[in-house]
Amino acid sequence: MTHPKPTDGELAILHILWERGASTVKEMHRILAEGRDLPYTTVLSALQSMHDKGLVQRDTTNRQHVYRAVLEETEARRTLVDDLLDKAFRGSALELVAHALESERTSLEDLETLRRLIAEKRRSQA
Repeated sequence: MTHPKPTDGELAILHILWERGASTVKEMHRILAEGRDLPYTTVLSALQSMHDKGLVQRDTTNRQHVYRAVLEETEARRTLVDDLLDKAFRGSALELVAHALESERTSLEDLETLRRLIAEKRRSQA
């Protein structure tokens, strides 16, 4: 099943659900509102919209509704990277990786992991 690409706000909620598992609106609001003014109704509305889109499921057996992610983290990442790859890099994985490597965030550990991944990809295509 293909899910719609989540918005930034929806991704913030999904990250909570991926890390914590099923959670109530109150729990997610507490985390998202930390250090900023975020109305409870904003989180509730986002979750209702995400439910309508099929990104989350809602358990209504208790008084408090409990939400869980339907969209898996790896699927979300794949969708977002594919979209970025198409829009910003015209489908070139090489350009995307080259741009990422230019970032100051790339550590020696990252480079070593990339070397390993490239070697694995080569073996799988041989």
